[in-house]
Amino acid sequence: MDTEATFPLIISVDDHTVEPADVWQSRLPKKYLDVGPRIVRAPLKEMTFLGGRFRPVMGEPGDDGPLGDWWVYEELRRPLTRLDTAVGYSRDEIKLEVITYEQMRPGSYDVPQRLADMDVNHVQSAVCFPTFPRFCGQTFTEAQDHELGLLCVQAYNDWMVEEWCGPQARGRLIPLTLIPLWDAELAAAEVRRNAARGVRAVAFSEIPPYLGLPSVHGDDWDPLFRACDETGTVIAMHIGSSSRMPSTSKDAPPAVGSTITFANCCFSMVDWLMSGKFERFPNLKVMYAEGQIGWIPYILERADVVWEENRGWGGVADKVHRPPSELFAEHVYGCFFDDAFGLRNLDAIGVANVLYETDYPHSDSTWPKSREVGEAQMGHLDADVVERIVRGNAIELLGLTPEGLWSRT
Repeated sequence: MDTEATFPLIISVDDHTVEPADVWQSRLPKKYLDVGPRIVRAPLKEMTFLGGRFRPVMGEPGDDGPLGDWWVYEELRRPLTRLDTAVGYSRDEIKLEVITYEQMRPGSYDVPQRLADMDVNHVQSAVCFPTFPRFCGQTFTEAQDHELGLLCVQAYNDWMVEEWCGPQARGRLIPLTLIPLWDAELAAAEVRRNAARGVRAVAFSEIPPYLGLPSVHGDDWDPLFRACDETGTVIAMHIGSSSRMPSTSKDAPPAVGSTITFANCCFSMVDWLMSGKFERFPNLKVMYAEGQIGWIPYILERADVVWEENRGWGGVADKVHRPPSELFAEHVYGCFFDDAFGLRNLDAIGVANVLYETDYPHSDSTWPKSREVGEAQMGHLDADVVERIVRGNAIELLGLTPEGLWSRT
């Protein structure tokens, strides 16, 4: 196909927003403003990122060290870093360092500037995961005051729907909301509250037990899964949404974890396929953001073998009644931005189960050349296949308009 002439406008299912400083300060009750999330400019004392663990230490006023903007919430001190928003910098200039809002690309937090950067990148629409709350709201789950945490979740969702994806976005930004992970009933209520205003995606943890939460194998999450099943809300799981990036040792450099970022997605998908949830909730859909897709064929092959040969003693015979690969085809979506190997093995994954992303504004992002990357990697595919991967599957999954835009109705 002539991709240069026909490459479709991209719908990215995994971008990110850096929340403006006033998201919570303008929405929380007055009594919580001194403990709720707020921005403080302060020096960095030290910061490490080893063994998959990020450990920053905030200095005191007057201390030596580079100045950065820090989110302060209860006892948490979390700086904005160059890894939060790296687009516009050469790969060799991207370091683990604190930054201020003035030192990031405005499209990271400003809607009109984001739309302009999407135009540069041949992107029509985008789903954006959070930054300060972390990829599924772990920040609020780990907080001491869950009454405040629930208000913070709701405030974020209100900002996401009403401002980030509000009128000025013109339907080009697609809402992804959070839930209070510590209470499945409250989580279900928040899914329904947002579904009533057109939201069709909610963030969840790839491996909840890593957060001290129940696994998907029991019944604890059923109220949430039922709400998603009944409202057509997609469960979106981003790498790192377990607060534990894959690594091999405490002293392994970040490059080790960066190479194997897909690993938690792999483990998570096996959990879901062997959980029986897809048979209990037939409308449930899950997607793995930034997990790439090249690893999927072998996992499906192995899962089918285990189900066929070992289900009697493997503990799944009474709840998984169909081959896992069939369940995958109906319920699971892999997301990629740079995976030539996966695209060469698309027949073993399924054209209908693949979504495209750009990861703006992270250091891995293909911005501003997402179109060129897509053209290079999808040039061997028929035009209708490229159309489905780049936008058609996302339109169907997220309930977008035929034009690829989000609408409240």
